[in-house]
Amino acid sequence: MWAARFRARQYIKGSLWLLPLIGALLGSALALADLTVESHVDLPETWTYTADTASGVLTAIVAAMVGLLGFVVTIGVLVVQTATGTLSPRFMRIWYRDRLQKVVLATFIGTLTFAFSLLRRVGGDDVPSLGVTLAGLLVSISLVLLLLYLDRFTHALRPVAVGTAVARAGLRVLTAPSHAAAAARPRGTAGPVTTGPAREVRAPRNGVVQAIHARGMVAAARRHDCVVVLTRSPGDFVAEGAVLMEVYGGSGLPAERSLAGLVAIGRERTIDQDPAFGLRIVVDIAIRALSPAVNDPTTAVQMIDQVEAFLRGVARAAGAAALDLVDEDEVTRVVVPARRFDTYLRLGVTEIVEYGAGAVQVGRRLAALFVSLDEVVTTGDRPALAAAESRFAAAVTAAIPDPAARAFALTPDRQGIGGPTAAEPAPVGTGNGRRVR
Repeated sequence: MWAARFRARQYIKGSLWLLPLIGALLGSALALADLTVESHVDLPETWTYTADTASGVLTAIVAAMVGLLGFVVTIGVLVVQTATGTLSPRFMRIWYRDRLQKVVLATFIGTLTFAFSLLRRVGGDDVPSLGVTLAGLLVSISLVLLLLYLDRFTHALRPVAVGTAVARAGLRVLTAPSHAAAAARPRGTAGPVTTGPAREVRAPRNGVVQAIHARGMVAAARRHDCVVVLTRSPGDFVAEGAVLMEVYGGSGLPAERSLAGLVAIGRERTIDQDPAFGLRIVVDIAIRALSPAVNDPTTAVQMIDQVEAFLRGVARAAGAAALDLVDEDEVTRVVVPARRFDTYLRLGVTEIVEYGAGAVQVGRRLAALFVSLDEVVTTGDRPALAAAESRFAAAVTAAIPDPAARAFALTPDRQGIGGPTAAEPAPVGTGNGRRVR
């Protein structure tokens, strides 16, 4: 089924052992190939090695690769501690997919198995000189990859880098043609819908809806001339036996098992069809930075930068409450619940306002965020933006009773504190040149 294949792809993407295993097999295969070529190649005397020299070099390479593997594993453990302690545990799902990390492990293990395979054949006049030289070249490549990995590790794990990466990933999903399973153009003529569902498809297991195979679902609904209405969207938890989708109309309904197999259910959310997951990670980092144990409002401000970029993208996308997926005849076949701008807005600012209302730097940056969003929201989304801004102003008022300090906290500043003040806007909620919240 498609769902099983999707889960398999997710497992492979997050696997830290599969590519290194392939590297180990390639290392052994390369050693066998080298031993075959050695007897057909005459190297210059300057490129040949004695048995003792070859044995010493290969032994050193094997020991070095084992040590480097331990070093990379230690870095991996440090990443886990850093992510769960200062970032967001949910970021680990993205970090596991880092290709450079897997390539480094595969190269180290491949070099190790290559050198070890050659070492077993060194003895007397049987010296794989070409292989020893190649092993040295592989060590050099491994060291270059290690430097690249260290550079990635030291730069990519900064909160601002993580926030930027996950926000951009979420926006890519949001603006992609396949977002939320949009297999066809949204909105079409109504399909065959009756007063009640002809069939309810229930979830086969507990878990989170990770993705749906929209094209397959539209094709199945068209084939049976029915409409499939999903009750869960990617990112939602569904309990075993709960209604996952409802099927309306149709003379011959598709099998329940075949429809359920078009929805991938896993243990945790994934960003593949769930752009809100990226925003969730950004907000997690922001509120963790605002906790009394960390007390780092500057990091929270950097995360609000990414929240603003994400919400402006949502406002431009003008998402609807549901996506109607149509077939070739422009007939609605599948209806998928979709998040609207107000949903993303609540996700992006509610918790930051709750935990950061008393932080002046955070308040000023949030005020600037509302000003920025006011430039791009549609008329239909303005009430949601006004309500959120009103709640923000009320929270700051409750947290900062002093009028002067409160006015300062409500003054928009894109840097939180320290931004240009030559033409400083009026505080949010005052009504001086802006809408009264």
